Amino acid sequence: MTNKEILLRIYQALKPYRSRLIVSMFAMAGVALCTGAQTYMVKDLLDKIFIEKNEFYLYSLTIIIVFVFAVKGVFYYAYHYLLENVGLAVIKDYRSKIFRHIHIQPLSFFHAYPTGTLISRVISDVTLMQQAVSGALVGVLRDFFSVIVLMGVVFYLNWKLALFCFLVLPVAAFPIVRFSKVFRRLSVRAQEETAQVSNMLYETITGNRIVKAFNMEEHENKRYNSQLDTLFNITVQDAKFRCLQHPLMEFIGGVAIAMFIWFGGKLVIDSAMTPGEFFALMTSLIVAYDPVKRIGKVNSTVQQGIAAATRVFALLDIEPEISDEPGAVALPPFTESIVFNKVNFNYEDDTQALTAVSLRVPAGQTLAIVGHSGGGKTTLTNLIPRFLEVSSGTIEIDGHDIRSVTMQSLRDQIAMVTQQTILFNDTVRNNIAYGSFDCTDEQLEKAAEAAHALNFINDLPKGFDTIIGEGGARLSGGERQRISIARALLKNAPILILDEATSALDTESEREVQSALENLMKNRTTFVIAHRLSTIKNADRIIVIKNGRIVEDGSHDNLLELRGEYEQLYTMQYN
Repeated sequence: MTNKEILLRIYQALKPYRSRLIVSMFAMAGVALCTGAQTYMVKDLLDKIFIEKNEFYLYSLTIIIVFVFAVKGVFYYAYHYLLENVGLAVIKDYRSKIFRHIHIQPLSFFHAYPTGTLISRVISDVTLMQQAVSGALVGVLRDFFSVIVLMGVVFYLNWKLALFCFLVLPVAAFPIVRFSKVFRRLSVRAQEETAQVSNMLYETITGNRIVKAFNMEEHENKRYNSQLDTLFNITVQDAKFRCLQHPLMEFIGGVAIAMFIWFGGKLVIDSAMTPGEFFALMTSLIVAYDPVKRIGKVNSTVQQGIAAATRVFALLDIEPEISDEPGAVALPPFTESIVFNKVNFNYEDDTQALTAVSLRVPAGQTLAIVGHSGGGKTTLTNLIPRFLEVSSGTIEIDGHDIRSVTMQSLRDQIAMVTQQTILFNDTVRNNIAYGSFDCTDEQLEKAAEAAHALNFINDLPKGFDTIIGEGGARLSGGERQRISIARALLKNAPILILDEATSALDTESEREVQSALENLMKNRTTFVIAHRLSTIKNADRIIVIKNGRIVEDGSHDNLLELRGEYEQLYTMQYN
């Protein structure tokens, strides 16, 4: 992505705030004009007061100086605040846009982008964009106006010296251009390594139990410090070039001023210029060169911001692989059957997970799915809500291809309870009502009661208003699972997917959860994935998946009589 494309996209993001930007531009022009007036007054200060000793100029000039500084202060506050406001607003918009964009992506997206990398995009990269937009943008625009006005003052006082200045400016700009490429390259590397730091931090914090259980704290410290060393070396290189740029600019400025003093001094000696004009010119040039040096200082920040913007835009440009097709309609309430018709599914690396799966599940039936790990059980159920997309074949609900209906209407009719219980650091009430926030307290309590959760919820310090911690850390495994069952009960969807919902529980918790699941499964079409075959004996129907194919289909007793895959699984568990 070129600089022009990046700046054009940032400009599009700035469009909603054009009125504030226009006002800030006028204010910046006002600051520049006041700065030009301050430097021009040096001429009268020397010629009229110190040389001619004119008392009228002494009084009037002091009043004018106070007035100019006051007006400049007002203009400075106006443009600085407005541009900061716009920069922060744009960053807020981008953070919101990235968050929204991430959540429309399919499951495969999250396999390609680790959590730490996504967090780094939203926090670190967007913060660098903020510094470039609201920080560097303020300085660059202000300094641009200042240089233009001050060069105008120089032209007005002596056009020959002004031409001399225009010969020096390109030389002063040379280091800025040269260092830009270096800063961009180092910034890209630094941000990539920062993302890796975020990944490692996230993994070790969320996996802290395993780290402690295996006494791997020192190993993780070494691994993390090694990553920090890599990031440190890159940032040190960036600092080296930033620190070199300023003295180089100072040296170029020193040479230019020395040449100006020599040339201007000769004009004063030859009476071609008054001392006041000379010092007004010199003041204008020194003040004008200061913005040029500041542009050099913010160059690193700008390049970091552009590199960050490149990564942010690359993320925003990823089109979701699964989305509503043009003309998608709402799925009518489910009443008849779910049909898999010769369904194949391949992962991105062309690994075939499902092959020619054909299956009809009538409404109200409980279908158990069993098989060895990696056989394709979870993949099969992930295709129903379109977390994954079929590679070929179709899945139909009441005759509607699920790709022809809106995903919202499809998922509205599906509830899930998984082995890995996902709860949020919020109240019990909000976790149960997640997706059903318009429910009444009575409906909430009925769902909790049916999930065998009401008693332990009432024993919590604040009942339904108790904050349960990150991932439900304040609850036991069985309690967390019953909260998720209550959530599914409250949603009251006709299709239910249970993915190893009891496999991680002890015997007592499993009994409670199993009883809650029986309440949940009543009058619903249920897909049950289970390793513990004892929990699915009473299923209406059981299918056995092996290497992505359905190899057996029938009731518990019928499958045992076949003495095939199911009988082997059953024997392995109970012998």
